[in-house]
Amino acid sequence: MELIIGLLSGAVGGNVAGKLLGSLNQGTLINSIAGVVGGGLGGTLLGMIGAPDLAGAAGGAGGLDFGAIIGQIAGGGVGGGVVLAIVGFVRKAMAK
Repeated sequence: MELIIGLLSGAVGGNVAGKLLGSLNQGTLINSIAGVVGGGLGGTLLGMIGAPDLAGAAGGAGGLDFGAIIGQIAGGGVGGGVVLAIVGFVRKAMAK
């Protein structure tokens, strides 16, 4: 479940970053793809540094912890924005 949340929030984060950083905007499709990749990486990195995962956050009761979900959304969104910025800089440099 945390992977799905990370991927979706990454796609949203990539598109938001594309709108905010107009010079790095690559269009909705590439923004979304870069965001999904960044969202997956962001969620993975959060897990590696010890952020709580969704499966274990509720004590195995089968529920989801609201704080962990917010953490996944934030990590995915930021990861998506960062990867989009990297893709934008690379494509801009290659165009020169």
